[in-house]
Amino acid sequence: MAFAAKLLHCIDCRKNFTYSVEEQEFHASRGFPNVPGRCPSCRYVKKTGLIKDENVSEDFSARKKVFPVTCTSCGKVTRVPFQPRQNEPVYCSDCYIKSKARR
Repeated sequence: MAFAAKLLHCIDCRKNFTYSVEEQEFHASRGFPNVPGRCPSCRYVKKTGLIKDENVSEDFSARKKVFPVTCTSCGKVTRVPFQPRQNEPVYCSDCYIKSKARR
């Protein structure tokens, strides 16, 4: 089957992207029946769970999600790479290291 490059529209960033012949051959070899709905950058973000950083180039422009919290021990405002739960303590990096050393 002969493939030709196609211009597609990303459902996330709304930009046009090229669905290359190489990608089509790869998808066909894996038995994927659908054309991608996302551009390569948005597919990467979706697959890895990372978010885009507008200050970085679009090729793999991603960083981990962080959440602002107040340290349970010292009250310092910090950021953590997970969604904190209401009923569990959250520590800044210094207090976390101290709490691990006590154990």
